[in-house]
Amino acid sequence: MNKFLFAAGLMLFAVTPGLFAQTPTAPTPSYKEMIVDNPNAEADLKVVSDYIKQTAAGDIAKAKSLLADTYMEYGPGSKDSADVAKVVSDWENSYKVTSNRSIGFVQQTFRVTSGPQKGDWVSVWGTYAFTQNGKSVSFPLQITALVANGKIQRTIVYFNELDIITQLGYTITPPAQD
Repeated sequence: MNKFLFAAGLMLFAVTPGLFAQTPTAPTPSYKEMIVDNPNAEADLKVVSDYIKQTAAGDIAKAKSLLADTYMEYGPGSKDSADVAKVVSDWENSYKVTSNRSIGFVQQTFRVTSGPQKGDWVSVWGTYAFTQNGKSVSFPLQITALVANGKIQRTIVYFNELDIITQLGYTITPPAQD
């Protein structure tokens, strides 16, 4: 009996291969289909460059003028986000305690043609420095900005917060062992 069931199963499998085939998925677009040159490259690079330079210089009004009304900033932590009002408040508080702010950076731009990240992007890699409480702080950062209609719509900012606080003299105390 077991041989009969096995043979029947094989026969069923052999005559119905379409039932067991995986549904084909759409091919992933190639890099050259998904990422192309930004047709607004020079203008978008200037907007982001001016924004970064104005934030380091402490000119909140000029920096804010380069942000869209619906602007959002994300990072450096995975749950960190800020709208225009929060970003401006953060700058104002930072300017009260820091001096000698400077940034050096390089940037590049590209267009994403489809998907949730569709749009014109500017990527920035640089080093930001400042003085606080007599201590010089310098750290690498990365900013990726979505630009549309001459305004920054969104940025994603990455830097190592622990590096900054340790340069300022803070220490990390591990939790007590049980």
